[in-house]
Amino acid sequence: MLMPTAQTQALRREQDLLACVEMMRGGSKSFFAASRLLPARMRAASIALYAFCRVADDLVDQAQGDDMHESLRQLHHRLDQIYDDRPQAFVEDRALAVVVHQYGLPRALLDALLEGFAWDAQARHYDSLEDVQAYGARVAGSVGAMMCWIMGGRSASTLARACELGVAMQLTNIARDVGEDARNGRLYLPRQWLRDAGLDPDTWLAQPRISPALQAVVERLLQEADRLYQQATAGVAGLPRDCRAAIVAARLIYAEIGHQLRRDGLNPVDQRAVVGRSRKLALLSRAWWPLLPSSGLAALPPLPAIAYLVDICVDAGAAPAELRPGRALRRPVGERVVWMIELFERQQVLRRSAR
Repeated sequence: MLMPTAQTQALRREQDLLACVEMMRGGSKSFFAASRLLPARMRAASIALYAFCRVADDLVDQAQGDDMHESLRQLHHRLDQIYDDRPQAFVEDRALAVVVHQYGLPRALLDALLEGFAWDAQARHYDSLEDVQAYGARVAGSVGAMMCWIMGGRSASTLARACELGVAMQLTNIARDVGEDARNGRLYLPRQWLRDAGLDPDTWLAQPRISPALQAVVERLLQEADRLYQQATAGVAGLPRDCRAAIVAARLIYAEIGHQLRRDGLNPVDQRAVVGRSRKLALLSRAWWPLLPSSGLAALPPLPAIAYLVDICVDAGAAPAELRPGRALRRPVGERVVWMIELFERQQVLRRSAR
């Protein structure tokens, strides 16, 4: 049997990547746009990574009962083959296999993401803040860890702050989408917080409505997100210079969703907080100035929910040498950040409506 030549392998990899790009254009505009924010050296890797994550999410989310368990079994088997460098004949599997072996991406991070998908499909209950953070660690913190790893952030503190940024964004999503989630039969607010505020979680979920008690719970969650945003900022300095401005801008704009929710009267049941384009552009100017968190934040121990993700990366050891930075993208970073955030918001709406 003839072995494929290096030229043939390179051509197939390019074709797989193009197929992933088209997949993102058609069904995941949010991440396709986000990939345009990144330096050229890691853009292809980020697209390949998200293509697999997107397919995995769809397979689990659309399945029920035994089918859901079978979907998860198949996905774990596909990862087995990807990490054995024998990917199945899916373009996203072949593209991810290149990323896995080029960057030495720890397998357990992808397993954590699949676990989060399983929790979502099972309509798992989250009683405490720690439970919600554990969910956020899997569906968002794991992605923060993988992107940080690909970017070249390798220290435990930088990885911890990247995971915490993912959790902060997930908490913001939960606060903003309380009404939409409830109408789809989902509740991610800590149930004990609702009981402490005098609300029965199941009764409220059956008839979601705004009230001062619910507003207090939403505000409490936003305060926790704000704390994590501030803590996560300390990790930006540990990233390569060509990644920092985009990450800071995304952090500022996403945190602004919570601020807008407050300006709207903390009513995520009857309306959805939206940050206007002019406000996003105003925030972008701050991305070019270094944020100055307390020097002690970088040395803080990781949030307990994400500590295991950091341990996964530390245990994986040294990663391959970083690739040389690519050419800067022609589109100014400010425009690219706004584009990414707006498409992300639209994609979240489309995704929820499809469930």
